[in-house]
Amino acid sequence: MGRNVLMALVGIIFLFALAGCGSKSQEEVLKALDEKVDEMTGYQAEAKMTFRTGEKPQVYHVEVWHKQPSYYRVSLKNADKGQSQMILRNDEGVFVFTPALNKTFKFVSDWPKNSSQAYLYESLVKDILSDSKAKFKATDDYYVFETKTNYPNSEVIPTQEITLRKKDLAPVSVKVMDTDRKALLTVEFSNVEFNKKFDDDAFDTKKNMTGARLEVPTMAEGKEQVMAVMYPSQLPKGVQALEEKEVKGENGTRVIMTFGGKKSFTLVQEKADVLPATSMPVLVNGDPVDLGFTIGALTDRTLTWWYNGAEFTLASDDLTPEEMVMVASSVQEKAAK
Repeated sequence: MGRNVLMALVGIIFLFALAGCGSKSQEEVLKALDEKVDEMTGYQAEAKMTFRTGEKPQVYHVEVWHKQPSYYRVSLKNADKGQSQMILRNDEGVFVFTPALNKTFKFVSDWPKNSSQAYLYESLVKDILSDSKAKFKATDDYYVFETKTNYPNSEVIPTQEITLRKKDLAPVSVKVMDTDRKALLTVEFSNVEFNKKFDDDAFDTKKNMTGARLEVPTMAEGKEQVMAVMYPSQLPKGVQALEEKEVKGENGTRVIMTFGGKKSFTLVQEKADVLPATSMPVLVNGDPVDLGFTIGALTDRTLTWWYNGAEFTLASDDLTPEEMVMVASSVQEKAAK
C-alpha cells in the first residue's frame, strides 16, 4: 500500500514538473525576445489598427515589410475614407507617400528608432526590454506584457499591453491606453511571417511610389467638396480657443484658428492641393509622426498632416513636440463649412 502511495506521489510530482516546462519565467522570455530580434533577417506582417479618439472608431489595414537592418515599407489604408499612406525607408532616406494627393515627403530622420511604433515588432520588443518595471503574465497560449510607452504624446497614452504568442513569440495584439486605461489605439495582428524573403527591388523608392499611385486613385482637381472643419478635443492645460476666421483664396476657404493662454498656437485648415504625378519629393528636416489616423511631418515649430482631402498645419513657438502631437492627434470633425 505504501509503495502505491509513493508511486502516486512521484507521478503527481512528475506531472507538475512537465507542466512547469511549458511556461518560461519573465527573464527567460526577455532573453528569448532579445535573441529572436537579433537573429531574424526581417518579417512581413498584416494587422488591423483601430484608433478610438473621435466619435467613431477609425479602422486601418496595416501591412509591414521589414528587412534587416534598416529597410521598412509600411502601408496604411482606411477603406471607408479612401485614405492611404506609405512609409518607406531605404538607403535614400525616409519617405512618406500620400498617393491621393501625389505628395511625397523625404525626411532627414532616424525613424523608426526615435519612438515607439505599435505595428513594428522590433519596436514592441524594445519597449518590453527597456522597461525594467514591465508587468508580465503567462496564459495557456500567450505571454502578456504591460509596459510604458515611448510615444511623442506618452503623457496622454502612457501604457501599452503587448500580447505575444508563446510558441514563436509573434505579436498577437497591442493596446495603447490612456491614463484611465482606456484603449485609444488597438493593433490586432492577423499574419506574421518571420525571415521573409523579399525581392531585390521590394524597397525601391520609384517602384513603391508608382505602386502606391496605382492602388489609390488621385483626387480629382476641381471637384467640389464640402470641407468639414475639424477641431482639437485635447489642449494643453491653461490653453483655450481664442478666435476662428475664414479667409477666401483661389483654392477655396482657409480656416485659421488661434489658441492662447499659458501657451499659444495656430491651426490652419484648407483644401489640400493635388500635385502633378511627376512632382519631386519635398525635403523635410524633421520626423514623420504617427497620429493614429494619418502620418504627419513634424519640425521644430510646425506639424503638418493631410486627412480626408484637407491639409492641416499646426504652428507654435511655445508647444513642445509632445504637445503638438497630442493636439494634432485629437483633431475631430465637428461641423461642415
